[in-house]
Amino acid sequence: MPKIASNMDGWLQRCRESRKLVLIIVAIALLLDNMLLTTVVPIIPEFLYDIKHPNSPLTKPLPIKSNLNETSYNIRNTNVTSLSTDVEKQIEIRHHDLMHETVEVGVMFASKAFVQLIANPIVGPLTHRIGYSIPMFAGFLIMFISTLIFAFGRSYGVLFLARALQGIGSSCSSVSGMGMLAERYPDDEERGNAMGIALGGLALGVLIGPPFGGVMYEFVGKTAPFLILSALALGDGCLQLLVLQPGVKQQEIEPPSLKALVSDPYIIMAAGAITFANTGIAMLEPSLPIWMMATMGADRWKQGVTFLPASISYLIGTNLFGPLGHRMGRWLASMLGLIIIGVCLLMIPMARSINHLIIPNAGLGFAIGMVDSSMMPELGYLVDIRHSAVYGSVYAIGDVAFCLGFAIGPALSGTLVNSIGFEWMLFGDAILCFIYAPLMYFLRCPPTKEERKTLIGEKSSVRYINYQNDEDEE
Repeated sequence: MPKIASNMDGWLQRCRESRKLVLIIVAIALLLDNMLLTTVVPIIPEFLYDIKHPNSPLTKPLPIKSNLNETSYNIRNTNVTSLSTDVEKQIEIRHHDLMHETVEVGVMFASKAFVQLIANPIVGPLTHRIGYSIPMFAGFLIMFISTLIFAFGRSYGVLFLARALQGIGSSCSSVSGMGMLAERYPDDEERGNAMGIALGGLALGVLIGPPFGGVMYEFVGKTAPFLILSALALGDGCLQLLVLQPGVKQQEIEPPSLKALVSDPYIIMAAGAITFANTGIAMLEPSLPIWMMATMGADRWKQGVTFLPASISYLIGTNLFGPLGHRMGRWLASMLGLIIIGVCLLMIPMARSINHLIIPNAGLGFAIGMVDSSMMPELGYLVDIRHSAVYGSVYAIGDVAFCLGFAIGPALSGTLVNSIGFEWMLFGDAILCFIYAPLMYFLRCPPTKEERKTLIGEKSSVRYINYQNDEDEE
């Protein structure tokens, strides 16, 4: 028995020291968070519409004018005309209600990102004081609670609360997870590969979420998908308790201040690329399903499946450009990604069926993967060479950039759709991507900490260089 216990302790210790296992935990946390993020996309718009229109839910089909004409042999012409007019009025009213609902759905979807924006500047510096493991575990607990509220919520206010609460949990998981990976993988190329895999977990969540939510809602009901997610989250929490052993661990190195990082133009340029890359898909989340319902009469499962090409290609893009971005230059990968995003956004409004959306959505997802998997490790690299190797605050900035896209996009989409139309909304975002793309050239060869100090006449310090050498030896 003592030998078995000793072997078990040794096995647990090896697990706790394994970088790969930490990477798996972070990837699972991002996967579940983004599954919850996107599972609601095909569910909430129709669920809210049905709450407001209990006597005329979207599942109740309206009579088709052509069908009325086919049965007109036994009905007087005046009655046919009257019925056709009534049908047209019902279709027009439903279309108007769906377009108006875009605003409410957009605000709900954006609430998560807005709360996450507020939480990030708190969570980032907090990781400097207590380490990454406690905020990471707190993220699991909050997500678990949020998922249960989604499962049983039956009103706009309760669902809004669940979405906003998820923002706090996402902040804890994203900032702590990325900071943990940056710390465990000090080599720049290895870090890029690891973050590409972690973002692959995020992509897989985005990939599975919409079709999972749409199919489960269609055939099982609203509660079932969220109960399944809560069970999966519970498993990830147990794994964190076993491997990470949440506890206080202070950083040994003096961290850069949040102000110093925010005032660094190179960090802001990298973060800005993440924002612009994700704004387009964030605008599409609340507006595309409703646009499809209004223009194509798309069913629930089609609204969920339409995001599938983007999710699959994002998964491919993040895993491909984690290592490839390091070789070709992350600045170049991001520049090309932003240009491709703009082209795909221009193509989406031209679609007349779900099949027409496959290529632009796939290109959009692949290009966003190019930008995210290049700029996330680039943030860690910029902190390494220009500040000090403590990563909580810089990944708080990175997560803020990601959230800005998902806050601005859904919040503005409803207003923009109603004021300038779905097409012009996407055209405008495409133009912004084209304008921002050339700025990536400035990240081609950013000056290091020592070069910057030499330029402003400061004495060079070797403390950070010694720390890097110690890490390389380890």
